[in-house]
Amino acid sequence: MKELEKRTYSFEIRATEEEETGIITGRPIVYNSVTDLGWFDEVIDEGALDGADLTDVRFLVNHNTSMIPLARSRRNNGNSTMQMTIDQGGLLLDWVKLDIKKNATASELFSAIQRQDVTGMSFMFSVDEELWENVESEHPTRHIRKIGSVVEVSAVTFPAYDATSINARSEEALESARQSLEKEREQRAKELESLELLKLKMNLNRRKSK
Repeated sequence: MKELEKRTYSFEIRATEEEETGIITGRPIVYNSVTDLGWFDEVIDEGALDGADLTDVRFLVNHNTSMIPLARSRRNNGNSTMQMTIDQGGLLLDWVKLDIKKNATASELFSAIQRQDVTGMSFMFSVDEELWENVESEHPTRHIRKIGSVVEVSAVTFPAYDATSINARSEEALESARQSLEKEREQRAKELESLELLKLKMNLNRRKSK
């Protein structure tokens, strides 16, 4: 099973009230935005969500998977309480319907968003394809080319800023990224070695032909 990673951003969340339902809108995933994850930068490339599994996505608070979901998207069907759209900018939450009359947690969250006490969103996902740039530098860049699945979206108390975004992913995922980078460095070193050997052979052949 692929490691699930978390990312947290400080993006605008809007809250409006309709009868007994609190409506939240926002954008948890943004394309082409550089995020500093401590020892490397990361970019989710445009189109990374194309073909991603969004068949069952929960809406939580602070990635608390032990809590009852406050909303859920099941293929964006008629029974869903969360509607999502993939567009040119990334992933958009068209609306999240919170039961603010019967669910105390939903009511508290809705109030906190209205008051701008909660301004962050986060998501948990898996990576199917990645590309590393500047692998020999002390601060390389990881491009996420393809997201495999998004399993949940959260409203978060502490958005990640710059290098403090270590909070945005698990230690397991950090180690997985580190191993991926080392493999990329080894592969490029082998390619460079093969290229140098090829150049050496070509030079020898030229000398013999003279």
